[in-house]
Amino acid sequence: MLSRSITSSIKASAWNAAKINAVRSITTAAPTITQAFNAQKNANVSTIFSLKINKIKKKKINRFNQGNYTVTLIPGDGIGPEISRSVKEIFAAAKTPIEWEEVDVTPIIKDGKTAIPDVAIQSVRKSTVALKGPLATPIGKGHVSLNLTLRRTFNLYANVRPCRSIQGFKTPYDDVDTVLIRENTEGEYSGIEHEVVDGVVQSIKLITREASERVARYAFTYAESIGRDRVTAVHKANIMKLADGLFLQVCKEVSKDFPNIKFNDVLLDRACLHITADPSIYADTVMVMPNLYGDILSDMSAGLIGGLGLTPSGNIGRDASIFEAVHGTAPDIAGQDKANSTALLLSGIMMLRHMRLNEQASNIEKAVFSTIAEGKHLTGDLGGKASLTEYTKAIISRFTPKICK
Repeated sequence: MLSRSITSSIKASAWNAAKINAVRSITTAAPTITQAFNAQKNANVSTIFSLKINKIKKKKINRFNQGNYTVTLIPGDGIGPEISRSVKEIFAAAKTPIEWEEVDVTPIIKDGKTAIPDVAIQSVRKSTVALKGPLATPIGKGHVSLNLTLRRTFNLYANVRPCRSIQGFKTPYDDVDTVLIRENTEGEYSGIEHEVVDGVVQSIKLITREASERVARYAFTYAESIGRDRVTAVHKANIMKLADGLFLQVCKEVSKDFPNIKFNDVLLDRACLHITADPSIYADTVMVMPNLYGDILSDMSAGLIGGLGLTPSGNIGRDASIFEAVHGTAPDIAGQDKANSTALLLSGIMMLRHMRLNEQASNIEKAVFSTIAEGKHLTGDLGGKASLTEYTKAIISRFTPKICK
């Protein structure tokens, strides 16, 4: 049995985490898809200067010269700077109205705790949207995950992971079209762990009604926005009757507010079996699940379409959203022009649609998919021999003359 002091410590940690999520829920209830993007275009400096010099003359300003949206760019570690540079070049060639503000998120110690630098925090809060390359977190005691720190700093409560087969890129599956939404703030990743006695460690899985309702409501709203008529809750309530039982119950309650969206649930192990046997089963639904299950199932789905190098990801919050490549930093090929920028590109396309820049998103997406389908300029991880530079140039060459003017 646990001592009274250890039991009290565990309860206190869980209660503090629950209170934090309760406070978060007040400011993130009933989310909308683009609620976190409220930035306005910057004034165009050259235009302002021109108007001051030519007070009498009236200048004709084309639609791409009316200022850009500021987007925070976190290049990341390893191959991060290379793939970020590729994305910047492609977005510029597509005449995307974005001004990048690069920041470093190397953690600092603030008040005795690991924290993101204030400059980076201020940039994301101002722009309300960011694109992030892969970040390295050393394995071992005392190292805090930077990705987890970012999610907590900006209260990124929902992780959206679409996985879709790419036409022309052959994998064992040709009909994958899944959308997973993962609760991003609690569950097994709450960080509540204790050494009970020497050789015995206890980890607490935290599930709250507030966080569960927040992500469930987002899942139903997201399903409506992309034209899917079903939401599926993935859980293990047959074993974890209280924790997963609460998550499932909340999802059922939220479903009543969306009469046009069907609701069903499935056990995690059965979902894994179904998705590897026939992924088309989930092509009409949005799957929503607690944190750890989402981490596992989303990577499994990515494997069906060719790996994490072809998978986009978006972390949604009320006040900011961060889109990211979820693959590793690949330090073994960093600086060698061998990396694949597709995952970050597709995440950037998700970001553009979040910003309601749908025309630019579609143009870039068509160029990326047609380049992959052609198969002549693929990087090593996709079975080709092209460099990242060659892959980037091949995508840019596919933009229509109208875009490139």
